[in-house]
Amino acid sequence: MKLKYIGESDPCSLIYGKEYECLGEEQDYYRVVDEEGMDEDEEIQGYLYPKKFFEVIN
Repeated sequence: MKLKYIGESDPCSLIYGKEYECLGEEQDYYRVVDEEGMDEDEEIQGYLYPKKFFEVIN
């Protein structure tokens, strides 16, 4: 699923208006690969961000 970030920009994590790939949903959060990108050393990719900071695109 594609999401558009509508929270305040932080160049280290998420940028306002940018589209991100959602890897999954966990309760009131989306798991998103942010500006840090994929981490090949981690088993679980992305970070959890509150759903209220995103609009679903598709």
